[in-house]
Amino acid sequence: MLSVLRKARLKDKEMRILMLGLDSAGKTTIVKKIMGEDVYSVSPTLGFIIKTIDYDGYKLNIWDVGGQKTLRTYWKNYFEKTDTLIWVVDSTDKERINDCRNELKGLLQQERLMGASLLVFKNKSDIDGGMNEDEIIQASCRWSAPPDFI
Repeated sequence: MLSVLRKARLKDKEMRILMLGLDSAGKTTIVKKIMGEDVYSVSPTLGFIIKTIDYDGYKLNIWDVGGQKTLRTYWKNYFEKTDTLIWVVDSTDKERINDCRNELKGLLQQERLMGASLLVFKNKSDIDGGMNEDEIIQASCRWSAPPDFI
């Protein structure tokens, strides 16, 4: 997170962070944990939630957007002025890792996200039965960025 903030030092002290991932990846739980809120009463996000936190002199506006399949077509409505994209991967969701990779690949091709920093966040690694580091790395190595992205 600090390297993302350093990149933003040339800009104003406010950042827009877009948090995306498949449904039930844990996006809202992560945001609630950051905000110091109760994480035991989380329900699926239908639409979006905006939370603001002050961190190291920066105002971070975190946009937590629902990941249900029916909502993904609306993700593009949130791309404008995004400084950082946090892509949340559920390490216990082996059955949908290819869907996860394909959705991220599609996001990386979006012109309005060009220039935004990307953080891939592996979530739920504390749960037994989840993908181990080697499996996550193997799946993530197949996440190739478009040639002009890098």
